[in-house]
Amino acid sequence: MVAQIKDRADALWWPLALTLILVGYFSPWLSHSTNGLTQIGLDLSEWVKFMPQMQSGELPNRDMFYIPPITLGAALALLSVGQTGWRPWILRGLGLFVALLALPSVDAIRFEGSDQWLPRVLMIAFVGAVALMSVWIGRFPRWVSWGSLILVGGVGLFVPTYLFSVIYRVAEEWLVVDFQVGLGIWLNGLGHAAVIGLAVLSAVGRSR
Repeated sequence: MVAQIKDRADALWWPLALTLILVGYFSPWLSHSTNGLTQIGLDLSEWVKFMPQMQSGELPNRDMFYIPPITLGAALALLSVGQTGWRPWILRGLGLFVALLALPSVDAIRFEGSDQWLPRVLMIAFVGAVALMSVWIGRFPRWVSWGSLILVGGVGLFVPTYLFSVIYRVAEEWLVVDFQVGLGIWLNGLGHAAVIGLAVLSAVGRSR
């Protein structure tokens, strides 16, 4: 039974889980009837930097909104472990490509302080390091890669969700409007939760 779930996970559930994360990042997180106030996950970090509370340092680091493409990229790289042929290199390259969604603009690097863009560069470098290490992680027990996927899924689930819960309240007070929780934050949570669950099922299946 567990083996059958594992086979289906490789063929269907893993791509579905990762797609939910990607689609969620390009979907509204903060939703409002006025289009100009609706913010997708990709744009949310740039939008919240104008909040007085963010500029004064009262709120958590806004770069945490860039975590979904980072965890998605790391998950793709980790899924390459144990595979042979050309497929693992496609997964690693795709993972690094997705992580580049967090890449700061040239203007940000030129005109803003390093604290506004350096964390994102380091997160992208982390995905690159995971992609390189995935070549050797296969030499370790398989639970190392599954455990890493569980950790990645947990970070992608809880960290952006926590920051969103803080920003949501502050945004309503700042603009004196009522926002709705957008579809994107739900898709992000569901996708990362699926990554955790699938990694657990895969680890159990491998151990039997």
